[in-house]
Amino acid sequence: MTNAHKFYIDGAWVDPAHLTTLDVINPATEQPFASIAMGSAADVDRAVAAARRAFPAFSQTSRADRLEILRAILAAYDDRYDEIAAAVSQEMGAPLSFAMDAQAWAGQAHMKAAIEALESFEFEEQRGSTRIVREGIGVAALITPWNWPLNQIVCKVAPAIAAGCTMVLKPSEIAPMSGLIWAEVCHAAGVPAGVFNLINGDGPSVGQVLAAHRDVDVVSFTGSTRAGIIVAKTAADTVKRVSQELGGKSANILLEDADFETAVAAGVDACFANSGQSCDAPTRMLVPAARHAEVLDLARAAAEAQVVGDPQATDTTMGPVISDVQFKKIQALIDKGIAEGATLVTGGPGRPAGLNAGYFVRPTIFGNVTPAMTIAREEIFGPVLSIMPYDTEAQAVEIANDTVYGLAAYVQSSDIARARAVARQMRAGTVNLNGPDWDTFAPFGGYKQSGNGREYADWGMMEFLETKGIVGYGEA
Repeated sequence: MTNAHKFYIDGAWVDPAHLTTLDVINPATEQPFASIAMGSAADVDRAVAAARRAFPAFSQTSRADRLEILRAILAAYDDRYDEIAAAVSQEMGAPLSFAMDAQAWAGQAHMKAAIEALESFEFEEQRGSTRIVREGIGVAALITPWNWPLNQIVCKVAPAIAAGCTMVLKPSEIAPMSGLIWAEVCHAAGVPAGVFNLINGDGPSVGQVLAAHRDVDVVSFTGSTRAGIIVAKTAADTVKRVSQELGGKSANILLEDADFETAVAAGVDACFANSGQSCDAPTRMLVPAARHAEVLDLARAAAEAQVVGDPQATDTTMGPVISDVQFKKIQALIDKGIAEGATLVTGGPGRPAGLNAGYFVRPTIFGNVTPAMTIAREEIFGPVLSIMPYDTEAQAVEIANDTVYGLAAYVQSSDIARARAVARQMRAGTVNLNGPDWDTFAPFGGYKQSGNGREYADWGMMEFLETKGIVGYGEA
């Protein structure tokens, strides 16, 4: 990629203030396949200044103007779709079919949702003689993770544009290539200069500088809870709005009337999708104690049906995890589960047989997991499922909510009324009943230490809008 050592600022590809590069590692081979420029405070200042200059004019554009831009971006995205999927597969090791059907698809789907939401969004309303106006908040700093790169880029950039904001995007430096293609897509779509800007870099040198910058009005961050706390503290000095989507430890409750053969297999597959690297993955499966042994057998079969290997192979269902750091963290937590007395059903430490290079993890199932165990409390972010027995529905709800996180929850039951009743007791931002399709119009975000704010469609737009009351406006 010719622009990998440049940043996209003020409508053009520009050289960094000081060229420092970072190798991009293919996690399936552990070898570098590209390098990118790493930004500094000087680059942040330049990008933020461009966004600040562009904001007055862009904030006054019409709905029709912004729809035209978003539709042009979607068309340019579709033109590069296969290339985007290939980049995701290479930078994070996703099987190519998954990169095509899930990773790249997610960006496309969220673009369509943002367009549909903008078509009908009410920016103004009349309350008596007062006019309520919702307008773009200003310059947005968008900090996105490596695990769903296009999903998170589009879930921030599209609603920010729809709201009339200008922005600076910092993608993850671990998986940056798809973000660079995204910047080329925005350029090809004719996004006005300064509205969208991109700088690569790490958290301390770029992310925290953006969060602290006095000319940034809102920070939208997706990543770990640990990093989110740093961003929030850094942003506090300038009293800017901070929206965060952070970690999760989502429970999947199988009530005794569920279809266990279907629910267990689907739960294992959902936990292991994207190599377990999803913040809302159902990583705790709660099952009736009387059916625990049966569930372990079903889960073992589902886990052992996974094909771990080369992301380019057509039969691969699971690629590597993203990095050596992540691989070692997962291995340590698997060891911890064994040491604390959980039953290792399948998988375990080390790489799968025949894979001697790459950050490949054995699909791992633990049974007899108790709420106090480390693997039941910490976000593992890998293909590791904890199966936890319960005695009563009330106890299942209590165990599910006994976590510092609250991003997602899952309930399986043949009685939809019962599933709905349990869902209302979940302290989580999204509750999924009986394996529904992905809804890009549902609000996505968390309770507790899973963050604040919401993404997707009009919910995402509201994070980039300020509310103004014009009192004495008169009748509309």
